[in-house]
Amino acid sequence: MPSRRTSRRRPPNIILLGIDSLRRDHMSCYGYERLTTPHIDRFATESTLFEQTFSAHIPTTSAYASMLTGRDVFGTQVVALRHQGPLREDVPTLAEILKEANYNTTCVGFSGNPSSRGFDTYLKFPGWGHWDEGRSPKAQNLNDVAIPELERLSKKRDPFFLFLRHMDPHAPYLPPHPYERAFYHGNETDPENKSMEPVMNFAPFRDFFASWMPPGITDKDYVIAQYDGAVAYMDAAIRTIFTALERQGLAENTIVVINGDHGETLYEHECWFDHHGMYEPTLVVPLIIRYPGKMPAGKRVRGYNQHKDLVPTLLELAELRHDDIEMDGRSLLPMMRGEVASHESEFYITECTWMRKHGWRTPQWKLIIALEPDFHFKPEVELYNLVEDPGENNNLAEVEPGVVEFLKGRMDAFIARREAETGLPNPIHHQGDWHGKEGIGAFTSSQQAYDTLHIGDVSQAVRLQAESRK
Repeated sequence: MPSRRTSRRRPPNIILLGIDSLRRDHMSCYGYERLTTPHIDRFATESTLFEQTFSAHIPTTSAYASMLTGRDVFGTQVVALRHQGPLREDVPTLAEILKEANYNTTCVGFSGNPSSRGFDTYLKFPGWGHWDEGRSPKAQNLNDVAIPELERLSKKRDPFFLFLRHMDPHAPYLPPHPYERAFYHGNETDPENKSMEPVMNFAPFRDFFASWMPPGITDKDYVIAQYDGAVAYMDAAIRTIFTALERQGLAENTIVVINGDHGETLYEHECWFDHHGMYEPTLVVPLIIRYPGKMPAGKRVRGYNQHKDLVPTLLELAELRHDDIEMDGRSLLPMMRGEVASHESEFYITECTWMRKHGWRTPQWKLIIALEPDFHFKPEVELYNLVEDPGENNNLAEVEPGVVEFLKGRMDAFIARREAETGLPNPIHHQGDWHGKEGIGAFTSSQQAYDTLHIGDVSQAVRLQAESRK
């Protein structure tokens, strides 16, 4: 195949750190009151930070499909956690595009996912854990694999693309010492504290929670502090990767990206300590890009963007021809240069994890429509005023039917346009047994969903995760 290089100088290396379940608003560089990310904060002073990046298609499988192809959910046809089959063959992945440009490509911790296609090398690391095993050094486990690989790639003549899929702070939240007590100094089993009762009474998840939370846990703030500790631990481990990059003399000619696949719901909206639901804690993600001389240091960009915009941004930064590759996203460099204020400020959102829903988000409003009953017994239609109610606690669907009708009309028109443009159906409507329960089909009631869906002990959870990547 002909090279995609557009210049004679050596293209930059690319390191993409995809951090699973990282909430933007729990990072100190995004304004969190706890100092959870001091090393990423310093990295951000050398980088361009994007303040309004969204994971429009929840959860991991569909989010990474957009992040690694530049396509939206209509283009990838990947919308469910348990996506069946491979990624469409006519949709090239970032690894395949870069490989054609003579990049050496390595994927750490993401083999088997539909959008992980095309890497030269796949490496694994232990990325789980449970209470009986003790504290889980997931981020260090990744470093133990990634740093030797970085050293190997640095010796190659051609540039490299290294994709690192971090599993901190993904549940189980089990950061090692001293991070488990960095943000909590109380009594997590105080019998007077009842905040964990509704969590442990939620039958679908309580066995999984019991497999990694302390026996007798009563205080939700302890669990939230474990999440923050896992963020801080991941941050320290990433500093080691930055140091290795500097030691190899690669920092000046390497694009380094920190991006989240989706956020995490902690205690909000009864979506306990997981990443389902289309509320803001799950939709908003960090995006920070460092490339000395090309990306301004310390710049913060306020315009809206989505995962689909990352691939065209990286290809433009690397000066690689991509005009013949169909992508739905757009480069963020015009936004970074101030030539455009924002990409789409209203957009289509989907979730197909433990619930099957879609909706429409604008700067002021969010509409959520359930395509079948969910196991949280939530209403079929939800409407939130994000300006007056940023916590999304007051459902206005019944008192603002005109707004619901208007937003639904905008959403339906967008769906019809994208189906016509791609010649493909909206995948949210064609998922079959999306929940992993063969032969059940769509749930007919919330009680059926509640009684059917279940994560048990950690071995079952690991199996479910593995199945989601088939």
